[in-house]
Amino acid sequence: MIFKNIPEIKYEGAKSKNPLAFKFYDKDKVVLGKKMSEHLEFAMSWWHTLGANGTDMFGVGTADKSFGKELNSMDLAKAKVDAGFEFMQKLGIKYFCFHDVDLVPEDKDINVTNKRLDEISDYILEKMQGTDIKCLWGTANMFSNPRFMNGAGSTNDFDVYTFACAQVKKALDITVKLGGRGFVFWGGREGYETLLNTDVKFELENIARLMTMARDYGRKIGFKGDFYIEPKPKEPMKHQYDFDAATAIGFLKAHNLDKDFKLNIEANHATLAGHTFEHDLRIASINGMLGSIDANQGDYLLGWDTDEFPFDVYSATYAMLEVLNNGGLTGGFNFDAKTRRPSNTWEDTFEAYILGMDTFALGLLNAEKIINDGRLEEFLNNKYASFKNNELGKKLINNETTLEELASYAVNKKTCDLPHSGKQEYLESIINQVMFGN
Repeated sequence: MIFKNIPEIKYEGAKSKNPLAFKFYDKDKVVLGKKMSEHLEFAMSWWHTLGANGTDMFGVGTADKSFGKELNSMDLAKAKVDAGFEFMQKLGIKYFCFHDVDLVPEDKDINVTNKRLDEISDYILEKMQGTDIKCLWGTANMFSNPRFMNGAGSTNDFDVYTFACAQVKKALDITVKLGGRGFVFWGGREGYETLLNTDVKFELENIARLMTMARDYGRKIGFKGDFYIEPKPKEPMKHQYDFDAATAIGFLKAHNLDKDFKLNIEANHATLAGHTFEHDLRIASINGMLGSIDANQGDYLLGWDTDEFPFDVYSATYAMLEVLNNGGLTGGFNFDAKTRRPSNTWEDTFEAYILGMDTFALGLLNAEKIINDGRLEEFLNNKYASFKNNELGKKLINNETTLEELASYAVNKKTCDLPHSGKQEYLESIINQVMFGN
């Protein structure tokens, strides 16, 4: 046992003062006909949880995640597996997500790295036996190695492109081996710093080729899950091609990938793009492409990706409204989040996951109240009623009218009144009343 001083985390209710207990996440509580654990399929992020030690550009790490093993060794890789499974079991988390090089140290020789991935995935399979823990999704880290300084799919170098293909192939092999439900592309360096040295059309087409080949290979080896793009506007590149949900959807549709790909929406990435979290969720959902969520949040006072554990209950509530209206997720909620640099103990990491799980549990409970209250839905129906209550409006909705007919209608009316009030303040007061009225 690695975390000897950490008990199994249990639900104790909102009045509990125990820092190592859930206050709102009650896995068996039924919400809108399903258990809370079925609505909220949480996953552990292998990279932040088992690897990130608090290093930033101004200083070395503050957290010890060596587990008493030699750095960059397979002994450490296996110790992380042991720690990860104990961590998930104590929190009741049923899924994990990984990058290839989260699992093992990367060697200069890709063949050595692949042998290490085979070895560690065998070990993970052994640990999975006798548990209900599963792999949610896998991905390839094609941004950390210096060879990807100009991107992976968007690189200007053919050899680099082939190494990206080799990494994706192996990551897909491991994902299928571990029974993963999804496979993610995060284009960390798929972008540019200046158009002066960039052929945008060529780079976008090469990214599409990589994703198309990955899809074809995945289906060939029996992968039946969804592929995901994770949008992000910037950082580390100044401009990344998967800027936001709308941009990624347009890319997928332009390259005939929309039948196999959905989006993995990260809260912090949406706000970096100048949107709210729920905006990108809504855009993905109405296009039938909302698949998975990176559950974190950013700091509005900072202009970079802070990957904080979510504590904003308003944001989680709006997010859960989108998820419920989408009919749920195929790809669950991954905590792509890290503790703050001064929070450097394992107890801090457990408490951070409790915070995140409780926050989304509150979001789910609030979303249920809002849906049952019904006033928001009623308002939306009334706001657009003029289309449904007008015969010509009905023809418009059914695509049965013309520009000339609509223009003639306006000319005959001669004048036009103001539209229905948006009543934003009233609606925001409803949210407050529903969330805090009891």
